[in-house]
This record gives sequence, C-alpha cells and structure tokens, in this order.
Amino acid sequence: MTHPQPIRASKRAVNVSVDSNLVVEARELGIPLSGTLETALRSRVKEERDRRWMQAHQAWAEDYNRFIAENGVFGDDVRPPG
Repeated sequence: MTHPQPIRASKRAVNVSVDSNLVVEARELGIPLSGTLETALRSRVKEERDRRWMQAHQAWAEDYNRFIAENGVFGDDVRPPG
C-alpha cells in the first residue's frame, strides 16, 4: 500500500532522550543521529498509517473477499482452464 509522500518540510529541532551509551557508540561508529532517527521515524509512521488503514478497511476487505469466493471474478467464465 502506498501513501503520497509528504512534501519535505523544513527541519525542526526537537529534544529526545536516548540512552547515553548508545549515543556515544553511534557517534564513535559515525552513525548520524538525526538522519537515523528521521529514517526510523518515517518508517514507523508508515507502518502505523498502514495498520490503521487496514483496521479501518478490514470489514470491506472481508466482504470483498467473501464476494469473490462466492461469485468469482469478472471473466472467470471465459478464461481458459489452468
């Protein structure tokens, strides 16, 4: 499932609390904190949007699947077997 990509907004400084040992290790390894957080947060937001969409449309999907199971899809009667 795809969602339209948001227009890139300007960056905003925020305060977050992170395990200090993890921050030290990430910096030692050259892992960029802001970019890593943004990538992970973007992924998590997408997962949550998808989960909520599925939850909101679950009944529709079940009804549609039941209809297809009972009636088949358009063209089934003219499709060659196999």
